[in-house]
Amino acid sequence: MKLADILTCRVYKSGIYHLTHPTDAMSLPTTTRQYSFPQLGSFDNLVIQEVPVSAPKATEVLVKTHAVSLQFRDLMVARGTYSRGNLLPNLVPCSDMAGEIIAVGGDVKEWKVGDRICANFIQDKIHNDSPGEEGLGGAVHGVLTQYRTFPAQTIVSIPDHLSYEEASTLPCAALTAYNALLSGYEPLKAGDRVLVQGTGGVSIFALQFAVASGATVIATSSSDQKLNVATKLGAKHVINYKTTPNWAEEVLKLTNGTGVDRVIEVAGNATLKQSIGSVRKGGSIDIIGLVGGIDDVPPVDIIGPCIGKQINIRGIYVGSVVQFKNMNKLIAANVETTRPIIDKVFEFDEAKAAYAHLASQAHVGKVVIKI
Repeated sequence: MKLADILTCRVYKSGIYHLTHPTDAMSLPTTTRQYSFPQLGSFDNLVIQEVPVSAPKATEVLVKTHAVSLQFRDLMVARGTYSRGNLLPNLVPCSDMAGEIIAVGGDVKEWKVGDRICANFIQDKIHNDSPGEEGLGGAVHGVLTQYRTFPAQTIVSIPDHLSYEEASTLPCAALTAYNALLSGYEPLKAGDRVLVQGTGGVSIFALQFAVASGATVIATSSSDQKLNVATKLGAKHVINYKTTPNWAEEVLKLTNGTGVDRVIEVAGNATLKQSIGSVRKGGSIDIIGLVGGIDDVPPVDIIGPCIGKQINIRGIYVGSVVQFKNMNKLIAANVETTRPIIDKVFEFDEAKAAYAHLASQAHVGKVVIKI
């Protein structure tokens, strides 16, 4: 039986699927063009091929991908330096997408054809306490493809005011920032002071969510031009860490010697000592990434300051479907303050150029591939 025949069935039986609205079966895809890595080492190894489309199971939906956004993890995967989980052979990369449902399985009741959705980064992390190991574009084939099926419980609705390109930035960058600031053991509150490092995707969303929550933001970057963008987005103070290498000292000056309540740590080993110096006694450091590299080893005296200052250190690995839905409520309630910042949009056939632009670190916000 062909996919088009399966998808137009109205009988609910095991392995039989239906469309929630009548449609021309011939319009449904039988193949998809997608990227994959025959071998890792460089994003130049990406190849594009046409493969059959999998029919959705009874609890799945078939989605047409409209946009995919890139993140630093995608570069690490491409280079073969990503160590979390076992990467699949011939991996289809990327984890962050926005698209449109074109067919649903027979047991799916909460979704219909035409719904605009994002897939959650960690497919098996539905609730906050779910184990959460199956990350798209790593342990699970990713989303750099025209069509793909997803389990119905792993997708969320796109806020009405966002385009597909804007919505594609939410699954990793936005949800990671939201989880760090607003869904931990001590959610951010109005009047708190937050330090965000750089102007990449997570940091920009953290800045926006902090401003929307009434917090005061200090932003760092090596570029005055990027810091101007941060100021326009609501950062009260900015620090160029190239001209002010001891930026922890500057943070203390800006906070009357107290330090910030929260640090969004995206650089990792390269900046952790400065982050510890920037945070107040009893404050929090949310460790998110390693964009500063993995070669710089922190000095051995980190443990002492952490204990002395009673710092709360929390590792962040994106978030759950429940957190995603809650974040979208915040975004919908603060339309302009939280609108995603997109640096550049590339066409599907320009995927390698999109990777190269991300690798250049010339971007502010997110790099998106339109499909």
